[in-house]
Amino acid sequence: MFTAKITSKGQITIPAGLRKRLGSDLVEVDMVGNEIIIRPIRKPGGALEKYAIKDKSIEEVMKMEEEAAKNGFFKKCNDY
Repeated sequence: MFTAKITSKGQITIPAGLRKRLGSDLVEVDMVGNEIIIRPIRKPGGALEKYAIKDKSIEEVMKMEEEAAKNGFFKKCNDY
């Protein structure tokens, strides 16, 4: 067991040995009663499914991302 300080941004550091044992750099955090549970996510598809763009090919999604990045860049440049 180890002690960790929660930063003002709500972050803690998980010791390297425990991170290696997790086997993943993506975790699910839950609270059961007064305990915080951290579980590794080894197949992120299920955890991130709600963010997925459905009914589009990877090429279409990449094109959408490229356009969004361009629009954001041009908007930021025009704001000055």
